[in-house]
Amino acid sequence: MSLMKMTESDSPEMNDTQKSQFLPALRFSWLTRFYDPVAAMTTREKVFRMKLLEQAELCSGNNILDLACGTGTFALMVKAEYPDVSVTGLDIDPRILALARKKTCKADANIQFDSGNAGAMPYAPKTFDVVFSSLFFHHLDSKNKLLAMKDVFRVLKPGGVFHVCDWGIPANLYSKLMFNMVRVLDGFAVTEDNVNGRLPVFMKNAGFVDVHPLDHIGTILGTLDMISARKPMT
Repeated sequence: MSLMKMTESDSPEMNDTQKSQFLPALRFSWLTRFYDPVAAMTTREKVFRMKLLEQAELCSGNNILDLACGTGTFALMVKAEYPDVSVTGLDIDPRILALARKKTCKADANIQFDSGNAGAMPYAPKTFDVVFSSLFFHHLDSKNKLLAMKDVFRVLKPGGVFHVCDWGIPANLYSKLMFNMVRVLDGFAVTEDNVNGRLPVFMKNAGFVDVHPLDHIGTILGTLDMISARKPMT
């Protein structure tokens, strides 16, 4: 992951340093344009995204961040369901952000998309009421998982809530075998924390309280965990 902030006006072509610091959503940049149909076919996307939104119980006027927003599917869903909230999407991949902005323009939705690193986000402390993350943390090694969660903690307001949907402990042998397909694509080392159910541990180590696994969703590629955590009021 890059430690530098990129702006909307930056070139979509990344330099060699940037290329070495992030992994595209489907590992290879040339597959990025296929991300939406692949996600829809393999992750029960509509189901987990709606559950993620429902568990948040957003309020009018909330300031929302979609961390590692990808092509903007969830950001658009949030804005459609809650027109009175402010929605920001953050991702480091300029190609995937270009797709997100194109979709948002077509939908005539008011969503801000920024380029930047999850471990050093370009936002002031105590900016957001709610932060969402879906299918992102399994791309990070243990060090960067914790670094990103600490920065989520930093940008959340006191009492703010962090909602995560990501791969967890496989529910059965079939799920375990199928999840190996994801691990081959994204890396066995970075997904090790997920298959051992360690995401809640990272949340607690980042300072969050009330860390709760809320649901588990079976997919053809494995088991998704829905987790929420809160930043203390003080």
